[in-house]
Amino acid sequence: MYLDGENRRSLTPQLAFRVALIGGVALLAFGVIFFRLWYLQVLSGDKYEAKANDNRVREIKVQAPRGEVVDRDGRVLVDNRTGLAVKVTPGKLPDDPGGRREVYKRLAGVLGSSAKRIDRSVSDQLKALPYSAATVKQDVKPNVVAYLLERQNDFPGVTVERVFLRQYPQKKIGAHLFGTVGEITKEQLTDQRYRGVGLGDRVGQSGIEYQYDRFLRGKNGASRVQVDALGSLRGELAVRRPVQGRQLRLSVDLGVQKVGQQALGGAKGAFAVMNVRNGEMVALGSTPSFDPNLFSKIIRPRDFKRLSSEELGKPLFNRASQGGYPTGSTYKLVTSVAGLEGGLITPDTVQYDGGSITVGGVRFQNAGGVVNGPVALRKALTVSSDVYYYLVGREANGSGDGLLLQRWARRLGIGRRTGIDLPSESPGFVPSPKWRNELFKKKLTDRPWSVGDNINLSVGQGDLAANPLQMAVAYSTVANGGRVLRPRLGQRIEDSGGRALQQLETPSPRRVKIKPEHRQAIMEGLRGAASAPGGTSTPVFKGFPVPVAGKTGTAEKGAGRADQSWYVALAPYPNPKYVVAVTFEAGGFGAETAAPAARRIMGELFGVKGDAKKQVQGGTAPD
Repeated sequence: MYLDGENRRSLTPQLAFRVALIGGVALLAFGVIFFRLWYLQVLSGDKYEAKANDNRVREIKVQAPRGEVVDRDGRVLVDNRTGLAVKVTPGKLPDDPGGRREVYKRLAGVLGSSAKRIDRSVSDQLKALPYSAATVKQDVKPNVVAYLLERQNDFPGVTVERVFLRQYPQKKIGAHLFGTVGEITKEQLTDQRYRGVGLGDRVGQSGIEYQYDRFLRGKNGASRVQVDALGSLRGELAVRRPVQGRQLRLSVDLGVQKVGQQALGGAKGAFAVMNVRNGEMVALGSTPSFDPNLFSKIIRPRDFKRLSSEELGKPLFNRASQGGYPTGSTYKLVTSVAGLEGGLITPDTVQYDGGSITVGGVRFQNAGGVVNGPVALRKALTVSSDVYYYLVGREANGSGDGLLLQRWARRLGIGRRTGIDLPSESPGFVPSPKWRNELFKKKLTDRPWSVGDNINLSVGQGDLAANPLQMAVAYSTVANGGRVLRPRLGQRIEDSGGRALQQLETPSPRRVKIKPEHRQAIMEGLRGAASAPGGTSTPVFKGFPVPVAGKTGTAEKGAGRADQSWYVALAPYPNPKYVVAVTFEAGGFGAETAAPAARRIMGELFGVKGDAKKQVQGGTAPD
């Protein structure tokens, strides 16, 4: 029905305005939508098409193998092998705890583990590195991998990744040098030295692996794969291959390293072999040792605890650079330099050695009560006269500030870190009046410093703590005329073919002033100790074709403990190229244990055929 014109309502101006306003708004909205769609589809179509394509592409990181570590002749010390690791990606696990436990339970059955252990391991790793894939097991067998891949629906969030694991073909030989590799920690991610390293990447955590990580660490690759809307793999698009890290060549000679560890025979001890002209470490070893392949997968706390136990001899402890022992008569080199340079003696000053002296009611005597009669410096070193050095120590305690022995010990590298390119080096310790007097004030010792402490120090006894590396530096300083070298293991950086890319710089040595005539007298005394009649190690080096200068040392440790055995050798005399320092924690007389071990090392160092198999004949002096 239509309304007639009389009953129709007229369109008022207000209503017309409202209709126009609503129409304008609708037209504007339509225009905005139209132009937005035109912008998205026409002007930005390529951009969003690329983003849509990216949503179908996933990039899977391919871990880069680390560079190999070789000895000075290119013999492999550390390399890689490939393994398959089972990992759990937290974002793809079931949201509910029950579903997650079911996945862990099924996974535990396949891996021969327990669901509780897997849950704890994953939780611990994700606390340290949130959102990263947690490693459940390293180096799993291919048949296990195949089983997991064929049943992905039963193992949501479980992935398999190819990894490169460190391999140590020499096993226990040189184990203390290499260190360990592990996933980067949350704290390390903020460190500038790890710039460019991502979550889950493996970096050097100790030893050489840590020191030269930036060279050994490679560049990760990636595999680009296409997935569908459900995330299922549809194919591989491209591969960016990882770049292996650089090869590191050490100054170590594998042959000398092997013989050094064999010479220790598994006893608690250590040795250092260094070039006295440039500071290159030819060998550096500690026993008992361990097989570093144990830590090539996951570093387990229980393994660290077991290998750090006293019952097993603390195999992880690097006695060569971290040990601290009284040095016995090998310290007489330091006392000789201090006495000569401090003006207390000359090379020809004669002291009477009657077998003992008494100071403050305490009797200090030679080993075995031996009487050497009148002795000057050269003979004192040759026969290892304790009384001669007791007298120097007594006079040094009363001269000047009484710190002559302590100052020269530090100048020669004892009681301070040598600066070797290994982390966790021990500084050792040289006792002083200030140290003991402060302990006495705090009632931590029964007496203050006395002249007897300095007398003990003069022959390497008492509270002194040093290691073979520090003794090697001290002896090399005298041998080379006053250059205090910084020992170095790293020699150069190479490509995988062994071609040199970068020579590692040798730090400039410190210098100390030792008069040539003083050096000459000390060297002659050390030569006599290894070759002259009555020399403490003359029987040991009888028939050895290379002229050796050396010093025995036997340090009493008290409390019923066996003596510390020492020997430090320089060869070839008179212009040495190498120093060898050897110590045994419970070796007895230096001439009986440490000196024969040093001869074996020298034999390998100088290519003396069959010398290591010879038995040392003849008696030895009690030092």
